Amino acid sequence: MTTEIKKKPERILSGMQATGELHLGHYLGVLTNFVALQNEAQCFFMVANLHSLTAFYPNYQDAHRFIAPMVADWLAAGISPEKAVVFVQSDVPEHAELAQLLAMFTPLSWLERNPTYKDKQANTEKDLDSFGFLGYPVLQAADIVLYNATHVPIGEDQLPHLELTREIARRFNHFYGRHEGERAAEKDVLTVPQAILSEYPKVMGLDGRKMSKSYNNSIVLSESAESVTKKMMVMKTDTARVRRNDPGNPENCPVFSYYDFFAPELKNEVNTGCRSAALGCVDCKKQLTARVVEKLAPFRAKREELASKSEFLNEVLHHGAAEARKVAGETLKRVKDAMGMVTRYSL
Repeated sequence: MTTEIKKKPERILSGMQATGELHLGHYLGVLTNFVALQNEAQCFFMVANLHSLTAFYPNYQDAHRFIAPMVADWLAAGISPEKAVVFVQSDVPEHAELAQLLAMFTPLSWLERNPTYKDKQANTEKDLDSFGFLGYPVLQAADIVLYNATHVPIGEDQLPHLELTREIARRFNHFYGRHEGERAAEKDVLTVPQAILSEYPKVMGLDGRKMSKSYNNSIVLSESAESVTKKMMVMKTDTARVRRNDPGNPENCPVFSYYDFFAPELKNEVNTGCRSAALGCVDCKKQLTARVVEKLAPFRAKREELASKSEFLNEVLHHGAAEARKVAGETLKRVKDAMGMVTRYSL
C-alpha cells in the first residue's frame, strides 16, 4: 500500500445543511474552524441544500427558509466573502450533473456499506428509504472533486465518508485518467482529497446532553443577550450537589465545560471553589454568563446588522455561485473530455 504524502492545504471544500437555527455548538465546533481555514487556503463554503432534500423532500420549503439566516450566522462569525467563496449548492447545477456521471460507475456495495446509511434510517422517524439517501455519498464526492479540493476538514468519525470520495475519485482516474505512455507527472483528472482532522468540541446543552436542535436544549446564536442569560442561569449543573454547602464535582457539570471556551483563565479557580463548596452554582453561572455574553457581543452586533441586509446576502450568494461555477465548469468539462463525452459528432 502506497503511503500518501501529506501536503499543505491548497483548496478546501466544506459545508453545512440549513435545516434549522444554528446554535452555540455550531459556532464553537464549526464556524470558528471555518474562519481559521479561510486564512490558510482557498476555501469554498457551501450551503448543502441538495443534501437537505434526502430528509426534507416532503416539505423542503421549511428547510429552504433557513438558508439566509445560516449564511448571516456564517458572516457574523467572521467568514469573509472576500476570502472565501460562499454559495448555495443548488445554484451550481454542475454538482448534480457530475454526481450523475460518478453514480454510473460507483458500485452499489460501496454505498450499502456506508456506516451512516443504516444508522440514520434506524434513528429517525423520517422516510430515508430513497435512491437520494442511498446515493448521497456520490453527491458528496461530486461536491468535493468538483472544486479540486485538496483537503476536507472532518472529524475522525467522518473518515469513512471521505475515504469513499477518495475511492470514487481513484476509480474515475483509473477508467479515464492517464493513458499508457503519458508522462508520469501528468495530473489525474480528479483530485484525490486528503482529510484535515479537526477535533470538534462536544458542546453541552442546557439539559446536560450534547447540544442539539432535536433535543431542544440549545442556545441559538441569533438570541438576544437577555435570552442567553436566562437560559444559562437555568442550565443543569452537578446533580449530586443538592445544597449550597455540598462540595461539587466539575467533571459532572455541563456549566464547567463552558469555561474551556469562554473563560479558561478561571478554570482552575472554579475547579477548586466548586470542590470545596466555596463557590456556589449560582455564582458560578453568573460569572460565566457574563463572559459568554461579552464574547458573543461582536457576533450579535454583526448579526443584527445583517438582519436588515437581505439584499447583501443575496449578492454574496449570487457572486459566490458565479465564482463556484467558474471552477465547477472547468472540472466538468475536463471530466467529460476525459470520458470522451465531447460535443462534436461524426459518422
